[in-house]
Amino acid sequence: MIYITVVLLLFAGMLLYIKLANKYLIFDEPNGRSSHTTTTVRGGGIIFVLSILLAGAYHYTDYLIPVTGAVLIGTISFLDDNMNISRLLRFFFQMLAVTLLFVYDQVFQGLPIWAIVALYILVVGIINAYNFMDGINGITGLYSLAVLGSLQYINIVKFPFIEADLIWFPMLACIVFLYFNFRKKALVFAGDIGSISMAFWIIFLLLDLILKSNNWLYILFLTVYGVDTVLTIIHRLILKQNIFEAHRLHFYQVLVNDQKISHRLVAFIYALLQICISAFIIQSNLNPILVFFLAPLFLVIIYIAVKPKLMQQPI
Repeated sequence: MIYITVVLLLFAGMLLYIKLANKYLIFDEPNGRSSHTTTTVRGGGIIFVLSILLAGAYHYTDYLIPVTGAVLIGTISFLDDNMNISRLLRFFFQMLAVTLLFVYDQVFQGLPIWAIVALYILVVGIINAYNFMDGINGITGLYSLAVLGSLQYINIVKFPFIEADLIWFPMLACIVFLYFNFRKKALVFAGDIGSISMAFWIIFLLLDLILKSNNWLYILFLTVYGVDTVLTIIHRLILKQNIFEAHRLHFYQVLVNDQKISHRLVAFIYALLQICISAFIIQSNLNPILVFFLAPLFLVIIYIAVKPKLMQQPI
């Protein structure tokens, strides 16, 4: 019954948000760097934050700190969606939210200084990479569903590490969001509030699992996004571009913009690839170091060999 109630609350929340967004003109306008052509309501990912709040309220005493972090990073992201907040202020709030995550997981007591600094760089980098990957209909909702589903499988079948509702509720939010977003013409986009808050929550879950299981291979639950992001950064550095400026060089952007492949098909392929890689990680009995290199190898080869041939303006 609780899950039906959550779905209804999320659905009502989305409808209310769309109504308010239309009233206050909270829109995403297409530009030369975007992969869409029509004005669309922005910020629908607010229901990801709502789902986290609902999960936190349902288990209030145990998860107040990470929920607070999600609300902080979601709030500054929503303001940035509409007010163009300075990079420094965004960075400050991201660091504050990540610090709360580290406090919850007792990172400061368990790791040396160099490892803590490296972890800050990694986590903030993943959060922003997740945001950069949110550029086509369905990709954030489907990919997040794939990652959360993998985490929930571990949590229920392999290694219970957290209250299941902290994964179920965001998964339900993804499903509700996809109803409005996984369309040829999306009714709403996630916005920074959606991609960044979801990234933060997934990192919270991943870090909690990694520290409790002492198995860093679970970071490979983000392999598909990771390969696309890292190799695209390298590509742009080769082209001597500013990696902090908007662009259309991600592999998914090349597939959609240059090859005119459906947004929904590309998003589905990205999610499916991640599910396959996550299944390999979960089921493999190979040496962990070998798994770490094998998991992304196929994607790296595809990126390097195929992407230049698909681009209208090759490397």
